[in-house]
Amino acid sequence: METVRRYHVGLAVLSRKAKPYPYLSLQHDRLGGSAYMGLRHHNIIDKMDLEQKCALLSGATAFGTRAYPSLGIPELQFSDGPHGMRHQDPNAANHLGIGGSIPATCFPTAVTVANSWDPALAEELGRALGEEAVDQGVNVVLGLGLCIKRSPLCGRNFEYLSEDPLLAGKMAAGYVRGIQSSGVSACPKHFAANSQETRRQASDSVLDERTLREIYLFAFETVVREARPKTIMTSYNKVNGSYANENPHLLRDILRGEWGFEGAIVTDWGGSNDHVAGVAAGSTFEMPAPGLDSVRQLVKAVRAGELAEADVDARVDEAIELALSTAPAVKVAAGRQFDVDAHHELARRIAAEGIVLLKNEPASADKGQPADAGRPLLPLLPRTKVALIGDFAQNPRYQGAGSSLVNCTRLDTIVDAIGTSELKVLGFERGFDRTDSVDDATDARLRNAAVALAQNAEVVLVCLGLDELAESEGLDRADMRLNQNQVKLLHALSEANGNVVVLLFAGSAVETDWAADARSILYLALGGQAGASAAVDVLMGKVNPSGKLAETWAKRLADTPTYDNFPSDGPVATYREGIYVGYRYYQKASVPVAYPFGHGLSYTSFAFKDIELSEMNEVTSTSVSFDVSNVGDVSGTEVAQLYVGKLRSKVFRPLRELKGFAKVLLEPGETRRVTIDLDERAFRYFNARTGSWEVEGGLYAIEVGTSSEDIRLSARVNVAGTHAQAPYEGLDLTPYETGRVRQVDDAHFAALLGRDVPDERFRMDRNVCFRDVGKSRSPLFWAIGALLRSLRRRSRKSGTPDLSIEFIYNMPMRALAKNAGQFVSMGLVDAIVRELKGWGLAGVLPAALVGFQTGSVGLFALVWLLWFSLPLTWEFVLNRILNTVGERRLARKGS
Repeated sequence: METVRRYHVGLAVLSRKAKPYPYLSLQHDRLGGSAYMGLRHHNIIDKMDLEQKCALLSGATAFGTRAYPSLGIPELQFSDGPHGMRHQDPNAANHLGIGGSIPATCFPTAVTVANSWDPALAEELGRALGEEAVDQGVNVVLGLGLCIKRSPLCGRNFEYLSEDPLLAGKMAAGYVRGIQSSGVSACPKHFAANSQETRRQASDSVLDERTLREIYLFAFETVVREARPKTIMTSYNKVNGSYANENPHLLRDILRGEWGFEGAIVTDWGGSNDHVAGVAAGSTFEMPAPGLDSVRQLVKAVRAGELAEADVDARVDEAIELALSTAPAVKVAAGRQFDVDAHHELARRIAAEGIVLLKNEPASADKGQPADAGRPLLPLLPRTKVALIGDFAQNPRYQGAGSSLVNCTRLDTIVDAIGTSELKVLGFERGFDRTDSVDDATDARLRNAAVALAQNAEVVLVCLGLDELAESEGLDRADMRLNQNQVKLLHALSEANGNVVVLLFAGSAVETDWAADARSILYLALGGQAGASAAVDVLMGKVNPSGKLAETWAKRLADTPTYDNFPSDGPVATYREGIYVGYRYYQKASVPVAYPFGHGLSYTSFAFKDIELSEMNEVTSTSVSFDVSNVGDVSGTEVAQLYVGKLRSKVFRPLRELKGFAKVLLEPGETRRVTIDLDERAFRYFNARTGSWEVEGGLYAIEVGTSSEDIRLSARVNVAGTHAQAPYEGLDLTPYETGRVRQVDDAHFAALLGRDVPDERFRMDRNVCFRDVGKSRSPLFWAIGALLRSLRRRSRKSGTPDLSIEFIYNMPMRALAKNAGQFVSMGLVDAIVRELKGWGLAGVLPAALVGFQTGSVGLFALVWLLWFSLPLTWEFVLNRILNTVGERRLARKGS
């Protein structure tokens, strides 16, 4: 159904450039005091000397900053917390997800919450996280992850929201509002263009400005403008040649300048490259614990005139504001016990809202349920005889691995939840080894036992999923497939019983060429500690599924736009696909998918009608109204999705883009009028030539649907443009005009970038990763590299990733100083780099001369050992002495 409306949308609200934040420089008098009174805490800053100020800008412990009691500045405590608090004993804390933490509610991960398409629900979750944060004495909750899902292979996709920046931004804004309602700070991350775990601390994300703005920054802009987070975390990677944490364009020009962000900026843990450059660009905290080496660097830079003390003061002001604004909530509530049962029930409700019904066909005639033949297999009727199969039923995947790992307060399993339901459970069988690492005979025995059980059931519930090694911080996935033993089991079960329901545990999209072997598929994602009970609620119809996919599920990995270049194994990651991420690519390039963005079925049916567009007002460009009706027999919730597409566009763009959505609960037979407002951002694109947001004038399609491919209503609106200079005039950008961007060559990508594609030459410097030490000229590091590779292979064979090995493997040398500054300085890092370049081998010559002249093999060995070890030992000892002296000096000053 299409309605044509020709409203002339004016330019009153279509501003080309965001209003700049009134960023005022600070001036100092000759006594060194802050003369500009715009600092919020100038009265405190004026009492601090340069060393104290610089010391406030880095961590004192793994998750804590320095306190200055005499100045009234309390310590800040950070904690991982995208879907639950991972707060540890400050004296034994780490950022690797290793070791125990204080018990906390493990809520569903971001992938599950995003599938709810419900910012209000995300806000409820945020409030619960905020309550648990203050109870545990945490000032800053490190989350939520806003990285766009560029590829389904990113190992950390489970804790990111979506491939779509609007959905990601709206959901994250809900989280932030909820967390900060408790008086503590949220910390959206990782800013910006952080898409892969491979080489994540030393990879350069190279992309054009339009793609950066429209895809990778839009969600951050939304959360900053709508939820005003107190803290933002930068990413590990470079962005167009400059590390994110010291990137003036990202931090100073865009985040603080255009968007008006006034809070603190913190590095990812170990993610600082150059603290001086970071402070100058606008970064506040360097974490976790670099010792006093970074403090000395800041002091030296200020005294040498390389860094303005005004920049230091601005960062100190941000640090003090964060500490003082969050301290009251923590002080009042610290040690109070949150309501464990209430939070568990909230986790259950959120998990149920995020479950996506991918498929639901009628029951098989020979094994049909006791009544209502021909009805969809789900929901199951009471007393249905079920066989429960799959290792995940007993040992669920309910969260990912890494820094987000939560020590949950309790854990529901499918086995237990099914056992207390109204279903008649005939038994349970593992069916497969989750890591697919057993011999063929054992695999056959597990499968045959499962098939025997399935033959006696009316319905088979089989729990499939990705194992722990497939999804984790620190490593990317190798493919999109389920383990072959699971696929083989599913096929055998479908031959034995036509009524198979798949319960799928996974934090990202998987290939579903096995879907024909299942009547129904429930995508549980990673549902947190109560996810199993939520799954049974949906199976039994106590909850009508309303989840919608927040990412497209491709038919196969080879169909994805980044198939040929993700993850990048070299130092440069080129985003050659440009703006064509997720559904934007599949629709433009006419690539069929398994399940489209926004897809999700219900136990009822909905109808849409009567679309109407209103003229613009002072706040919105266009209001879109339409009716949604529940035409089924049970109450249910539908997500109405509003897409906008330019007709006959001269500037290449996707066919349609999500610009709004509304979640509507309807009783059977009920109709509701829904209105979604479109603001100025709905029609804009970023013009790299003018450096501004522009609007291409002309006719736009306004479409309402239940997914990016299921469009139910459409209308048209005529929008006046900004008459900007054509951004790509004279350029050959054929792949981007057609959407065929899977194999973009250097010439076309350079035309999009507006500069040459960076070379990927290997460089032996502070940022060389441990994975590359085999390329060095050091026998010692050859051995270290071989040992690391051996340990990594052993870890992967075990089926459970050793995160310490994975992190070290992709870690650059300079991160040693940023993670363990009390032992390692940048001077020691430079000595290590000299060794990598062949310093030790160069010592063979003088050692040989001594050995030859004395005739002593022992002296030869001693000279060579001293040649190699003295530079390293000197830097280690010097750093320890300077740190000890510095800490004592700070203590005397009242820190």
